[in-house]
Amino acid sequence: MGLENYIYGRNSVFEALLSNSRKINKVLISKNTSNDVKINEIISLAKEQGVVYQFVPKEKFQSFTGMPHQGVVAMVSPVEYTNFYEFLEISKKEKDKKYSKLIILDGIEDPHNLGAIIRTAVCAGYDAVIIPSRRNAQVSATVEKTSAGAINHIPLIQVNSLSNVIDKLKDNDYWIIAADAHGKDNYFDIDYTDMNFALIMGGEETGVSRNNLKKSDFIVKIPMLRDFNSLNVSNAASAIIYESVRQMIQTKNHSV
Repeated sequence: MGLENYIYGRNSVFEALLSNSRKINKVLISKNTSNDVKINEIISLAKEQGVVYQFVPKEKFQSFTGMPHQGVVAMVSPVEYTNFYEFLEISKKEKDKKYSKLIILDGIEDPHNLGAIIRTAVCAGYDAVIIPSRRNAQVSATVEKTSAGAINHIPLIQVNSLSNVIDKLKDNDYWIIAADAHGKDNYFDIDYTDMNFALIMGGEETGVSRNNLKKSDFIVKIPMLRDFNSLNVSNAASAIIYESVRQMIQTKNHSV
């Protein structure tokens, strides 16, 4: 079994058990961690769900050298991606949601950035994360660990063509917002509260592809106050995502 079929780290394993969104075959726990509070919570959840757990010598974790497993590893089934077209149909039926917010990742190569963006998207209440099946980091044990288990709390959509997905979203009343260092608008000048939208974040070196920039309704930038390279993509995504959250909360407070 490859390392991509493991979840490692206490928070990641706990969140996977709590969400019950992944089939967990077995949880391995180092004997040295048996009195830890989080480990006890993991054991309690495993018992509730009938998941096999086993205390093993620390030598069992040698194959995970270099990974911050914190003495706990879960053997899991591969992540299940959500079908894009099924997601659209379900979204149309959710009458309680006024608007939908999505993240599209265009060429993110670092799995740590992917995990961090997914974590932010979950915390900010976004509805899905869309990634291409090629030229982009895919969900792995590293992504799951970096996301602190957040990948189990949001639909992850893998697609063959971002271009086709963007066209389909536009046909379904989504506005497309791309982040680019040379964007026309500052990211905080866009009103995120009155539309369905998909935010495109580009790769660490290449940014959003030219074709996807052309398809975008807005191209936004984060102003730099020093003559220095732009922010890390996960930091940039957090800034824009939480500007949309700030606006949403402010609008809600004003309407009360």
